[in-house]
Amino acid sequence: MNSTLIQRKNLPLLAVLLAGFIAGIAAANLYPTGFVLLSQQDVVERVISYINDNLMRPGSNVSLIGVEEMSGTLYKIITEYNGREIPVYATKDGLFLFLSQPINLSLTREKIKKMACESLPKSQTPKLEAFVVSYCPFGLQMQRILSEIVKEIPQLKNYIKIRYMGSVTQDEITSMHGEREAQENLRQICIREEQGDKFWDYISCFIKHGNSTACLDEANIDTEKLNACMQDSNRGLKYAQEDFDQQSKYHVTGSPTLILNGKRANEFDFGGRSADAVKTLLCCGFAAQPEYCKRNLTTATAAIGFSPAYSSNQGGSGRC
Repeated sequence: MNSTLIQRKNLPLLAVLLAGFIAGIAAANLYPTGFVLLSQQDVVERVISYINDNLMRPGSNVSLIGVEEMSGTLYKIITEYNGREIPVYATKDGLFLFLSQPINLSLTREKIKKMACESLPKSQTPKLEAFVVSYCPFGLQMQRILSEIVKEIPQLKNYIKIRYMGSVTQDEITSMHGEREAQENLRQICIREEQGDKFWDYISCFIKHGNSTACLDEANIDTEKLNACMQDSNRGLKYAQEDFDQQSKYHVTGSPTLILNGKRANEFDFGGRSADAVKTLLCCGFAAQPEYCKRNLTTATAAIGFSPAYSSNQGGSGRC
């Protein structure tokens, strides 16, 4: 639950709220004169339903263990997820749920999505930049999602750019998972920049098994041109440095991170790590959404790591 609740900000749920915060809420007069309080059962049912309907990934649920009366204004509701007991707090009017911060129970998943969409900058030609590293399981998950979007709605590939995280030190590219990843990042950068019409074919192959040699052949990559790019610091490293400069500009520290029209965007505001959620996020960047943005894609959570299938039991929502 600590990695799945509060998806709109992708924050962990605190197991116990700060004592001073609870005391302050408990002592406050939260109710206007004449306000009708709900029964304990009604509040508990509303809280559990709200969490499962709006804050959990599809297919995941919390269950109720018990409830305690904290004061004249609060209930402490003990929930269970994956064998862990996790308390949450609700006001007795059934209006507010307290996790690590107050959450308005009137904010449904659709309202959260609408608010997030409205907050993103618009453009006639939006740009979604996805920062990853090539051997990060969650970076591969995002590449899988974007590859699925491009396969199902090819028009959107013009508005998507996968960027890579790392640095250049003494004319050598580096990455968080070592030399093999650094070289694969550089390989994908060179394909993106100099053989862009084959980039998505290569990515859709690489995310299955990580076999770059087989994927170069499958995507019909000109390997002589690719090797020249990777060995020429005025080509490969120059392209890579442009990615790293953008990484610094946006203060990107984790793979994957999404930037839409120059602003950090959160896929969990739109439903999580699925093709439909990220497609919806991207389409929110259009000043006027094209008709193809109305097409529904899969809402299944994409597999993490290398996987021949789009979705598997190894879904997740982390970052490297």
